[in-house]
Amino acid sequence: MRTSEILCKTALSQSGLADYALNCYVGCQHSCRYCYARFMGRFTKHVEEWGEFVDVKANIVEVLLRQLARKRVGSVIISSVCDGWQPLEDKYRLTRECLRLLIAYGYDVCVLTKNALVVRDLDILAGKKNVELGMTVTTLDEGLRRIIEPVASPTVRRLQSLKAAAEKGIKIWLFIGPLLPFLSDSSENITRLMMEASRLPVTRIYVDKLNLRFKVWQSLRSALFEHFPQLVPRYQEVLFDPLAKNRYVKELRQKVKSIAEAHGVRRVTTIF
Repeated sequence: MRTSEILCKTALSQSGLADYALNCYVGCQHSCRYCYARFMGRFTKHVEEWGEFVDVKANIVEVLLRQLARKRVGSVIISSVCDGWQPLEDKYRLTRECLRLLIAYGYDVCVLTKNALVVRDLDILAGKKNVELGMTVTTLDEGLRRIIEPVASPTVRRLQSLKAAAEKGIKIWLFIGPLLPFLSDSSENITRLMMEASRLPVTRIYVDKLNLRFKVWQSLRSALFEHFPQLVPRYQEVLFDPLAKNRYVKELRQKVKSIAEAHGVRRVTTIF
């Protein structure tokens, strides 16, 4: 993993998920094989693949403070393309300081992470009505998790983090996905995740399928060849054959809906 410190010109950027997005890092140590943020590689000078480098925006706290003095107050998502609580954050504490400033200036903050390090910052989030904490989960199979999300926190620790946040009165939500064909899209895995969700006071649950954005297939195909070579032809069928793809997506959507209803899990939205 190559790590470099850089200087940024802006901290808050326009986002389709909120009024603004805040990303204290370019690149992510979590190295998720399905990460859609690979498109960011087109805007860097790195020769390394996505997941093999991180640029630390060393001056982002100062830049954010200047922007907050003149920006219209709105909603902010942390983080939209690079996890704000990846392991380097334990050293740099940039996301923590930016989070503190955003709340102090009255911004609505939506957190989404895969790392239990976020528990460190519950003291900032607790008691604030304008913040919510979301966690991404994909599977409760730790063997699979280590293959597809090698540096992210174990799923159980992510769920424990949500529970800890809820106990402090923080609004929590859950993102389940992407559900990988023939790996994490099974009825068993979805059922286990929904049962875990039913034990948490989540305000909402989003579920997504695998999306083949920039270079995602190349990354995932490499992992499949290494660990599940027998699945490569099946992936090629459901991802690239229009009829098979439509049938798969329809069946997956119905599976998620049926399992959620069977276990009394409400506020579930499939975003595919």
